[in-house]
Amino acid sequence: MDEHRYPVTRTDAEWRALLTPEQYAVMRGHGTERPGSCALLYEKRAGTFTCAGCDQPLFESKLKFESGTGWPSFNDPVEGSVETTTDRSYGMLRTEVHCSRCGSHLGHVFEDGPPPTGLRYCINGVALNFHPAEG
Repeated sequence: MDEHRYPVTRTDAEWRALLTPEQYAVMRGHGTERPGSCALLYEKRAGTFTCAGCDQPLFESKLKFESGTGWPSFNDPVEGSVETTTDRSYGMLRTEVHCSRCGSHLGHVFEDGPPPTGLRYCINGVALNFHPAEG
């Protein structure tokens, strides 16, 4: 990845053992899952979406919305849970979102979301785990 040191670090072999091949391609290789391919796109229960690489809480389900893009979309992350970098791949200028704890690529953030933030965190479902709320 880059020179930034994250609180959770693993060797490439450890990442490959922990993640599925698709998760590895997305999270460590900055890939993108096929739109509409992840069951978490349809998850509507109350709970928390966490990083599949380190289980850090990233997004609360109450801030998830249907964007029509084919990827889970959220208004705002849990405070301090994500960091962003400039992504100039594929001849585009985008803002990449990655986990602040392990550095794994999650997706991108765009300024075309609904109120109150106007942001759309477009996140690869394979980069997430879902933990339903208790009770």
